[in-house]
Amino acid sequence: MKIMGVIVVDVQGDFTTWKKGALAVEGTDAAFIEKLRKATGALKQSGYTVLATQDWHPADHISFYTNHPGRKPFDVVAVRDKKQVLWPPHCVQGTENAKLLLDETFFDAVVQKGKDRNYDSYSGFQDDGGARTEMDGLLKKRSIQDLIVYGIATDYCVKATALDAAKAGYKATVVAGLSRGVAPDTTAEALEEMKASGIAIREEL
Repeated sequence: MKIMGVIVVDVQGDFTTWKKGALAVEGTDAAFIEKLRKATGALKQSGYTVLATQDWHPADHISFYTNHPGRKPFDVVAVRDKKQVLWPPHCVQGTENAKLLLDETFFDAVVQKGKDRNYDSYSGFQDDGGARTEMDGLLKKRSIQDLIVYGIATDYCVKATALDAAKAGYKATVVAGLSRGVAPDTTAEALEEMKASGIAIREEL
């Protein structure tokens, strides 16, 4: 029997319209968060291991446009020969809108990412510099082979986390109806990229 796990990606105030977040993604109102709460609670009650990722940036993080004089939000710059999107400051360590919006008793562990000021970190498994989080170890310790992934945002952190899960040998399923993307075109592209990598896409659980 395969042991199932869940990764709930970055359900934090700064990514939601409900909390008027700095990087609010459309469709992340109170009703969406309640939908996530019910779904995650049901999975937990059914015996799934549930992990969360949490963006957790220092104030001087390299992805913040405010740390690049003369730049504005959503500019793209080269950092160490890689493209870096410059975001408004968000999910700064210790701030109100960096908090998880779901009941933390749902989660067996919370994996914080983006803590190194020098590297962005969309994936819950590793940052853009290749430094690995504890995610893989937590899953292996629990003998998890199959993963359900959902959260915010489909075209960034959900995609990166699911792709890295697949690369690490997990059978991943992304629940599109429990996720929201930044833009329709990049969300559609992300779903196709994930499908091409062997990740199953479901609208609902």
